[in-house]
Amino acid sequence: MTGSTPAASFTADDYRARMERAARTAADAGLAGLLVAPGPDLVWLTGYAPTAATERLTLLVLAAGRDPVLVVPTLEAPDAEKAVGAPALTLRDWTDGTDPYAVTAALLDGSGRFGVSDNAWAMHLLGLQRTLPGTSYASLTEALPMLRAVKDAAELELLAAAGAAADAAFEEIRTVPFGGRRESDVAADLADLLRRFGHSQVDFTIVASGPNGANPHHEVGDRVIEDGDMVVLDFGGLKDGYGSDTSRTVHVGEPTDEERRVHDLVREAQEAGFRAVRPGVACQEVDRAARSVIADAGYGEYFIHRTGHGIGVTTHEPPYMIEGEEQPLVPGMCFSVEPGVYLPGRFGVRIEDIVTVTEDGGRRLNGTTRELVVVE
Repeated sequence: MTGSTPAASFTADDYRARMERAARTAADAGLAGLLVAPGPDLVWLTGYAPTAATERLTLLVLAAGRDPVLVVPTLEAPDAEKAVGAPALTLRDWTDGTDPYAVTAALLDGSGRFGVSDNAWAMHLLGLQRTLPGTSYASLTEALPMLRAVKDAAELELLAAAGAAADAAFEEIRTVPFGGRRESDVAADLADLLRRFGHSQVDFTIVASGPNGANPHHEVGDRVIEDGDMVVLDFGGLKDGYGSDTSRTVHVGEPTDEERRVHDLVREAQEAGFRAVRPGVACQEVDRAARSVIADAGYGEYFIHRTGHGIGVTTHEPPYMIEGEEQPLVPGMCFSVEPGVYLPGRFGVRIEDIVTVTEDGGRRLNGTTRELVVVE
């Protein structure tokens, strides 16, 4: 998903520093440069978010020791010039009827290996390959997975504000009736609340009631929520260009002893995952800490996804809290900690906070109760 226009708190100098750091990081990784198409990477690097990505080539070219260049269609150049980061780069426009790949090729090492943003169009990459057959390419997720992972103070402030807005939405939604209403009705309420509290983009509003809660990515439907249902709520989006993502599980009426026990287990696992967060610890250790609590209680086979994912100008990005990910945690990284238990045909429970790594541990960016909330 693409990022929305970033907050005005970033300056041209901020974007210049990001582009310079990205170019240096690419060189350190043995790349000749970076090619960045419209999407979250372009927003993060330049502040420019085209109204729509089209068949017309738009591409940011970064290479260490060279000025950044944004290749852009002539008819979109006026909008690109308005981007906050525009003073930190050179615009190279091309008109319909000319070859944009030839324009871009003149900026590239004809035998180099380049990192390419994951959402670049295949037709554009193939066009460059035809023009420069000696070049090769790697996706940014493969080549520079941690490019956007460490947030600066301003980014952390925006992520905290997005988290607070999502918390405010939860505090409101827990007061509305659930029983007798469709999942889609509650999901619409959640989307409205996210927008009311400042989100410009709502990415998802999962409302998974009863047996639907056993599907972590349940598509909201017309099931009528019943008394006695567990209901998994997972919702988020972008506020001022930065993401929110939180999950809480509520219960319609009084829960059974088993439902409370499973919810308490997930809450304990989420706490264990959070307490594992500190600089230098491998990402997989956060997953292991949460997963071991659930496995030790005999529910390991029912925890069927990773423990967390990074968040920033998108709601899902590196790093990932998953077995096998040995990337060490670094202060400024932000990611979810969201263990769950999913009992097929019965119910599910998930509890999720966004957490940032501090100098000596972790800090939650969500503060609503993690206790089981009873709703009407």
